[in-house]
Amino acid sequence: MHMIEAAELRYRLPWPKLLHALENMFKSGCEAPLRHRHMVGADNTLLLMPAWQAGSYTGVKIVHVAPGNAAHNLKAVHAAYLLSNANTGVPLALLEGGELTDRRTAAASLLAATHLARPESRRLLILGAGRVATALAEAYAQHFPLTEIALWSRRPEQAVALAAELAAHGLPARATSSKHPGGFDIVSAATLATAPLILGAEVSPGTHVDLVGAFRPHMRESDAALLAAARLVVDTRAGCLAEAGDIVLAMEEGAFTASHIAAELAELCRGEVPGRTSAEQVTVFKSVGWAGEDLAAAILAYQGGTVL
Repeated sequence: MHMIEAAELRYRLPWPKLLHALENMFKSGCEAPLRHRHMVGADNTLLLMPAWQAGSYTGVKIVHVAPGNAAHNLKAVHAAYLLSNANTGVPLALLEGGELTDRRTAAASLLAATHLARPESRRLLILGAGRVATALAEAYAQHFPLTEIALWSRRPEQAVALAAELAAHGLPARATSSKHPGGFDIVSAATLATAPLILGAEVSPGTHVDLVGAFRPHMRESDAALLAAARLVVDTRAGCLAEAGDIVLAMEEGAFTASHIAAELAELCRGEVPGRTSAEQVTVFKSVGWAGEDLAAAILAYQGGTVL
């Protein structure tokens, strides 16, 4: 069985090929039941995410989320992914799950943005300064003509450190003390927030908002007004209606019903539903993570970074 560590994953999952692999998986589909979610103590979460394609591959990701780890200088998320042969059950590869998750998450956001953000988008605001924020900055910079990447974090020193790291790699990054979304073309949030960070009244016309955090029903990064006024697309309806706090809480508040969701990402990829329909439209992509994304990324990494 091949062991694929984080550094090798970065090499095997370049953004263009990963984007293509995810797009193909959203188009073709796979079996991916809702993830198993279990509370471990009061604050920690254990997630199990299986997915498979008959006659091809099976995969399962095990994720531990421990929000309190920041106080101990540890990552909040630890994960591993096992890829196996679907016909024989033989394990093929064990992949470092954190890097796999970061890259497939950012690639899914970028895939959605290719349909929902204005192609000329130049100003990006990222809320959060963790590993996913790093991947988001890199991914968006691959596709859009960015002239500014502003980074905000509740811990300002983290935003400063990430901005310096990205700038050292040639990206136009800077730390900011303001999370105000006005004037930005794309706003991406990757936090563990439980209260809105992005308010609909503050978002400029034409903005694309990418909501990556809030993977539990009590968490949210946006207010109901933003989602109610925007063209809302989700990674999967089933996952978001069960787990996306931004949507679940807004619906509980009576802001809209499930019919307000314009499309799943797969419908955009297949051309069944249009993405952005006007330059002034505010669009929102809400993701909680789909196991098919992990499977697509793991297959690509196992095959050596070549999409077959």
